[in-house]
Amino acid sequence: MTLLKDIDDLTPRKIVEELDKYIIGQKDAKKAVAIALRNRTRRKQLSEAMRDEIAPKNIIMIGPTGVGKTEIARRLAKLCKAPFVKVEATKYTEVGYVGRDVESMVRDLLNVAVNMVKGELRESVISEGERRTREIILKSLLPETKTALKKEAMNMPDYSDTKDKMAYLLDEGKLDDRFIEIITTTNASPMVEIFSGTGLEGMGINMSDLGGIFGGGRQKKKRVTVAQAKKIILDQEIEKLLDMDKVIETALFRVENEGIIFIDEIDKVAVKSRNSSGAEVSREGVQRDLLPIVEGSQVNTKYGPVKTDHILFIAAGAFNMSKPSDLIPELQGRFPIRVELQSLSKDDFVAILTTPKNALILQYKELLRTEGVELTFTEDAIDLLAEYANTVNGEMENIGARRLHTIMEKLLEDVSFNAPEMEEKSVEVNKEFVNNALKNIIENRDLSKYIL
Repeated sequence: MTLLKDIDDLTPRKIVEELDKYIIGQKDAKKAVAIALRNRTRRKQLSEAMRDEIAPKNIIMIGPTGVGKTEIARRLAKLCKAPFVKVEATKYTEVGYVGRDVESMVRDLLNVAVNMVKGELRESVISEGERRTREIILKSLLPETKTALKKEAMNMPDYSDTKDKMAYLLDEGKLDDRFIEIITTTNASPMVEIFSGTGLEGMGINMSDLGGIFGGGRQKKKRVTVAQAKKIILDQEIEKLLDMDKVIETALFRVENEGIIFIDEIDKVAVKSRNSSGAEVSREGVQRDLLPIVEGSQVNTKYGPVKTDHILFIAAGAFNMSKPSDLIPELQGRFPIRVELQSLSKDDFVAILTTPKNALILQYKELLRTEGVELTFTEDAIDLLAEYANTVNGEMENIGARRLHTIMEKLLEDVSFNAPEMEEKSVEVNKEFVNNALKNIIENRDLSKYIL
């Protein structure tokens, strides 16, 4: 079994270039994650004995909200098509408390990987799945009266066989609105896991599914349109056609060798005082529970055990109320690479509005184009928007690039509202337009606090 070949072609420089298409600035952070990803390619070229000794160098990103911490990790995972999951450190509780235990992040990662592999293998069985779906729907339709069929069969080739006529109408989409009764199956879990410290949530079992485990899956009749039935039955047939042993084997390998877990808000579980009690004790407990997973341990899942030794962990936090040194020393040691992300400047805001593939201005242009409205922005308007965003971030809470979303929504509020009825379908956003929409709010600090 091999890793995805695309990763081999991604040099650190190419990775940074790809990230630059979506994320402005933050060169140090991009460089760190690019090296971490490239090290995976280097590792698999080593001998098996040496390969097991090379552990991933986990990363902590430190910086205010809205500067690109999450986006860097998310784009990195998309770039290398690796299993990726983003979790919030604050959602976990220490073992023994009510809540999610930290091992569930590994189970979530494996579920993502299984779905990824299913999606990739779907193409190889979709033709057979569509054929089976067609046959099942035809069987449901055939009891229909011939009178109804004749009415819909006008202006079509003359077929002698009723099934052929029905198949023709089905293929043409003329029966999509007709209701039929189908049988849907809820698959039972492949196994019941019993191991200490894990509840039903960890085993991937819902209470409503317990009957299905012992009854071989639940079946129920459902009345739906033919169009809906096509999708439901196709998904069921593809599930039957997929080799689940192969899916699980591939998914387990990908998670153990390519998986990326992004732990956000890591600073919120940092304990500032060593003499704390109550909630802070629980937060320190979460850190202790994270230790074996980040260092490398085995986590039991419904698909089998997962080794976390070579999963890459990227943690992030603003650390405005605490410092990385407030984390327990053992956990600090598990994240050897620390990268500080810089606050965004006015020039960064200009670039965010115009440069990336998913630039904010481009998004609004495309949205309003669906209403027939052509939106144009002058350079002085873009410059002023960036200046306003920078000013408000400086005077109030610094929420980074997210401030631009707030400002753009307020700026184009009237245009968005009136777009369907507008007679003049061309709108130029210039400096005067921006000032009319935002100047009073920016200058009035009380208004800014609640609106922007």
